[in-house]
Amino acid sequence: MLHHVEINVSDLRRTTAFWEWFLKELGYTPFQAWPQGRSWKFGETYLVFVQTVDKHLDIPYHRGRVGLNHLAFHAASRQQVDDITEQLRDRGISILYEDRHPYAGGGGHYAVYFEDPDRIKVELVAPGVSEATGALG
Repeated sequence: MLHHVEINVSDLRRTTAFWEWFLKELGYTPFQAWPQGRSWKFGETYLVFVQTVDKHLDIPYHRGRVGLNHLAFHAASRQQVDDITEQLRDRGISILYEDRHPYAGGGGHYAVYFEDPDRIKVELVAPGVSEATGALG
């Protein structure tokens, strides 16, 4: 089982505002808070966001480089995927692969894809679906 994931971010305040509502919708609860970071926990696993120090902000994150491509989360149902999709739209957050949504992952892979403020791709996947094709960048 995964213990935790820690992600350095360009603007902790903006990142917190973005992730807080989404993680709460998925059942995560606030776990830790300090001036340079925040975390949310679900069961024994937690997700941590830490403010990147200024000297490392010169090259922005891009999922096409070496490192993290995206984070994928389990949805409780297809309805939850649909509800989150509408909340994303209401918040002005673009849906990735809109022309193929909610089957952008191929076949019966029912999911929504979007990006956080640093353009980290996020995926919310409905249960009982086939594996994604892995063709999305």
